[in-house]
Amino acid sequence: MPVRVEHSGDVAEVVLDWPDKLNSLDLDALHELDAALASVPRARAVILRGEGRVFCAGRDVSRVDPATDDARGYLDTLTAVLHRLSELPAPTFGVATGACLGVGLGLLIACDVVYVADTAKIGSPFAGLGAALDSGGHALFVERLGTHRALDLIYTGELMSGADAVASGLFSRVLPADDVLGFTRSIAAKVAAGPTTAFVTEKRLVARLRDERIGLWESMSDETDAQVELSATSDYAEGFAAFREKRRPQFTGR
Repeated sequence: MPVRVEHSGDVAEVVLDWPDKLNSLDLDALHELDAALASVPRARAVILRGEGRVFCAGRDVSRVDPATDDARGYLDTLTAVLHRLSELPAPTFGVATGACLGVGLGLLIACDVVYVADTAKIGSPFAGLGAALDSGGHALFVERLGTHRALDLIYTGELMSGADAVASGLFSRVLPADDVLGFTRSIAAKVAAGPTTAFVTEKRLVARLRDERIGLWESMSDETDAQVELSATSDYAEGFAAFREKRRPQFTGR
């Protein structure tokens, strides 16, 4: 099976497990990934990674016949998977190793936080196929890099290193390839012990800023509403009690 789920405490790992195909995803694998993501909503943190040296080289184009391919069907399915990933009720962490192209790039975009191996390769190889960058790549590149650099990468098909991708603001941190998974696991475990409801609330606030481009005062109003709602949670009460008692809080995620 090209997708599997592993659990460690409150952390779920969704693993693309087709290393001989560079974890490329055909339509069946997309459906498997969707089912895997649907199975983890109770996790308090989720890691998405690829087995082997590559995160995901994109769609499995070796199985695509342009004369009969249902491109819209594939991409509509992909969009639904990306929505599910982005809306999981828990912090999500992508691990970018090796090639992160096309669908692979889109999966990383849909994660909350992405830690990148220094050996990662990120960009748009579609010029060699006569196709267009998809999976949200245009929005990411233009927002973080500007139109000139975005089109430079698209036209040339050149790939960015993990260090360049992080320095350009595409993703969160770059680490040595041998360290990136262990680092991600340690951060996810720490986050999974945190105030999950508060994290998911802030995830929604950030998504609204990104997707609706709301301004300062509307965002502040959202923050006020969120804070009032959180004040009724068990974790809110525990956090303030722990502060007063000078001890580490014991959050339950509720």
